[in-house]
Amino acid sequence: MRFNICKTDRKQHNSTIVVNFAALSILKTHYTRFRLNGTSFNICGKAVMVLMLVMLGVGAIAQPSNVQMPAQWDTSDNKTNDGKWKNQSAVTTFQKLNSARIYKPDTGIHTFHRRPFIQPWVMDQGNPGSPTNNLLFSPTNKVGPTFGYYSFDQYRFKVDSLNYYSTTNPYSDFCYQTAGRQENIASILHTQNIRPNWNFALQYRKISSTGYYKIQRNNLDNFFLSSNYKSIDKHYRLNFGMVYNKQQHDENGGFIDTFLSNPAYSTRKTIQTLYESSSYSTSRSSVSNMQRDFSVLLQQRYTWGATDTVFNKQDTSAYTYDLTPRFSITHKLTMGTEKHAYKDLTPDSMRYLSLFNESFANDGTGYYSAGGDSVYTGQKWFWADNKLLLDGYIGKAGRQLKFSAGAGIRYDQFISDPVTKLIPDTPFTRIGYDRRSSATTYIEGQIKKEALTDGAWGYGAASRFITTGPYAGNFSLNAVIGKQLKNNLANFTAGFKQQLGSAPYAYSTYQNIYTNTAFNINPESITTLYATLESSKLKLSGGARGNVIDNYIYIGTQELPTQYANSFVIPQFWLRKVFKFGNFYLDNEIVYQIADSSLPVNVPAVMGRHQFSFEKGLFKNAITIATGIQARYNTAYKPAGYTALFNNYFYQNNYYVGNLPDFSVFFNFRIKRFRAFLMGDNLQQIFARNTILYTGSPYINRTTGAATTTVYAKPNFLFRFGFNWVMIN
Repeated sequence: MRFNICKTDRKQHNSTIVVNFAALSILKTHYTRFRLNGTSFNICGKAVMVLMLVMLGVGAIAQPSNVQMPAQWDTSDNKTNDGKWKNQSAVTTFQKLNSARIYKPDTGIHTFHRRPFIQPWVMDQGNPGSPTNNLLFSPTNKVGPTFGYYSFDQYRFKVDSLNYYSTTNPYSDFCYQTAGRQENIASILHTQNIRPNWNFALQYRKISSTGYYKIQRNNLDNFFLSSNYKSIDKHYRLNFGMVYNKQQHDENGGFIDTFLSNPAYSTRKTIQTLYESSSYSTSRSSVSNMQRDFSVLLQQRYTWGATDTVFNKQDTSAYTYDLTPRFSITHKLTMGTEKHAYKDLTPDSMRYLSLFNESFANDGTGYYSAGGDSVYTGQKWFWADNKLLLDGYIGKAGRQLKFSAGAGIRYDQFISDPVTKLIPDTPFTRIGYDRRSSATTYIEGQIKKEALTDGAWGYGAASRFITTGPYAGNFSLNAVIGKQLKNNLANFTAGFKQQLGSAPYAYSTYQNIYTNTAFNINPESITTLYATLESSKLKLSGGARGNVIDNYIYIGTQELPTQYANSFVIPQFWLRKVFKFGNFYLDNEIVYQIADSSLPVNVPAVMGRHQFSFEKGLFKNAITIATGIQARYNTAYKPAGYTALFNNYFYQNNYYVGNLPDFSVFFNFRIKRFRAFLMGDNLQQIFARNTILYTGSPYINRTTGAATTTVYAKPNFLFRFGFNWVMIN
């Protein structure tokens, strides 16, 4: 795609842009010619189009970043593959909302093989798309109205944390990962600038996994659209974001652990699971959880300040504007809706004794009808948040201190459906829904200075206080200070966080046609102190964090929401160091956290990950490889339990696990903008198939009344394959 920029009218600030779509002729029926390492190839345009359409169904994965451990440090050049295209670097960058820091897409291969969504210390139930839990203790934000379902958060796009891109050339990122014919992860990201000052980006991701045990199918769809526009004179800026997520998870309830060591069940699909029902289906579970959300964001800002015109030295007719802001007004509107549904079409009354008593005589018909022999709990949340901020700026451009103050109002509505409701003035009941609405006002303020240059200090503080409504008194405070050392040697950051928040809706009430249960839970207080140090030059990072928690809200041993009234502290320390010996790398990460055995948290004391690899450019750096072995482990501990009823993890204090370390071997390579990996995962399962991840709900024998703990475990040894292909026009 070619852009011809005509001479700009300095008064009107208008630009004429002529777009030549000849570059898109790859989709036509004639042949397309390209060069790779000096060799010419001809490809039929139809074949290219078919290949692209296939890849649309399988596309791009980006490993989620983590504040404790930077995923990798290496990047690659941006030259093109095609000698007919311009041999110049294409620049693609992105920013976060309300931040001036600029990031580049990751292109390294050092950790390219690592599984997405579970880095560095997150763990799923053995197949992608299943509910996750962080083994590094991490309190959740509960300030103000919240829904309370967190187990799918690792997979979801969030409207407040989208990437806003800027590209000199249209940029597309395709990726696909598969393993054992049981899991497929696919995504496509495309972004381009409509005009030099206006960009849009969209990404669609599909996760489909049938699982390695019976009836544990996952089906996830995630999509986002972002756009950012800045006027040519830089006074006006607009950010728009839209997000859609849908997660569907079939529950199998786990299985008895003795099956793992029984040679008759070496094929995991033959192990009998707790929720298996011959009267329903052999491939789908009659017990499932579904979560779906849709949200939009619109933020506008108009800034007043001094504007300078900067002319191009090579072409004096070309110029840009520099703005030194002094005052601005920001308006932000966000709204969204979220739904969670639990469905049990072949219920067993023993599963629900903690909530209600009901005798079921289900015939396995496979559908839900209100008042029938099935259990269905549906909860919905609609919210709209509207706020206005006044911003001031002090200092020179690029080193300014920004301070903001403003207020907002939001509306929240929670609905449970279906529920049993009493008909007024009669002894009869009917099936309907329960609706709870509230209006909330809040005030907030912020001071912020980012460290954008070598040797600069960065600091900031932010606060929000909810002033009216049922959540009045909730608040959050944040303060941070940091310094980027000269010559980009290291970045140091220290901070403080405190929040007081009410229980989420899902933790305060549970309703369906059989019960209406309320949980009396007081606000939870969380105070966090932390410090980190990161150095890309020294390939070193580390830090410490202390969490002080009062009135801890969690799901207890009875698999119901509850609260730990006493205060407790969990200190955490982590360190990462990469050693380089010629072309050999030794990458070490370790975490230590202190949690007293009497506390209602399930975390291991020590976790580690070590990777030994050989990395080198071959054939005059036409191809770069990274190959080696990786180990991940944690000390023995009591893992969390998983309850399908609340689609969340609960505290259990009976089952103890000491697993062998997880081992994997990998071969990663990169040719220009194409990256791929081949990985042998779960090597330890060849020698001892005892890798237990979580426990499930206790299984109660109807004859003896004895309870047996079920477990969730890893699959056998398997091969994983994936690739990532970036295309720049």
